[in-house]
Amino acid sequence: MITLYIGVGLLALGIFALALSLALGVTSGGPTGVAKSLALIEGSVSQRTALKTELATKDRLVTPLFERTRALALALSPSGTTERLTRSLDRAGNPSPWTVERIMGVKGTALIIGAVLGFLYGGGLTLAGIVVSVGLAAGFFYLPDLLIYNLALKRQEVVAKGLAEALDMLTICVEAGQGFDSALMRVAKNAEGPIAGEFARVISEIQIGKSRGEAFAALGDRVTLPDIKNFVSAIVQADRLGLPIAAVLREQTSVMRLTRRQRAEEKAQKVTVKILFPMLLCIFPALFIVIIGPGAIRMMDTLFSGGL
Repeated sequence: MITLYIGVGLLALGIFALALSLALGVTSGGPTGVAKSLALIEGSVSQRTALKTELATKDRLVTPLFERTRALALALSPSGTTERLTRSLDRAGNPSPWTVERIMGVKGTALIIGAVLGFLYGGGLTLAGIVVSVGLAAGFFYLPDLLIYNLALKRQEVVAKGLAEALDMLTICVEAGQGFDSALMRVAKNAEGPIAGEFARVISEIQIGKSRGEAFAALGDRVTLPDIKNFVSAIVQADRLGLPIAAVLREQTSVMRLTRRQRAEEKAQKVTVKILFPMLLCIFPALFIVIIGPGAIRMMDTLFSGGL
């Protein structure tokens, strides 16, 4: 019976993996919203290609099933879930295989798989089986959200590491006589990491008609770091009040360097506390065995030999 449960579980996981791969290959994988407009301007997609993709996906047999799972996920999700997922994808850098529709479809499929696995391993229509089924279904349902959240956190850390160098380059370009937009474009081309993509998106949003303040405000919404928030606030205020942008950038760069140094000192001071538990659990037992072990063996030999 245990072997049967294991086999059924592996089969269910295989079905889930197949549904996930079909979801990535069948549903529309093009960008949406502002990202779609930017992609159309850059020439990476065309209206004809998008139309062909939509027509091709409608002819697939798995599309209706995936649409039903997506509808199930939408029905079980609270209001505003689509907007929240859109913001999460923006913070995660809009990874190319994923859209909001795909995530909702995967969430619905994962919900069904989790309920089936909980029903099988929980013992059927019993109280324990219902509890396990509901728990696994809820866990599988929110697993894509956790993965996107983790991806967004890792991306925020990478952005924080490259922000100081990008601001240095931006300050140098502006002080050398370039305009702010051209300097921002040069930083987007020459910088490395996600911060270059964020600056490139700011330039692209300005080109499609957004004001500079709105484009930088959207940057602050996508990257929730305090350093980015301060930088965006300073740029927006300078743009509204007509302040010299070079002085603002110079001040922001010095503040960024000071904040980065303080953050590094804070992490260095936490090392002694973090290393305490590995020493107590891993290093000290080995030292005790090496130091006290021979003495304990000799004491045992002396006691046993004296008793005999």
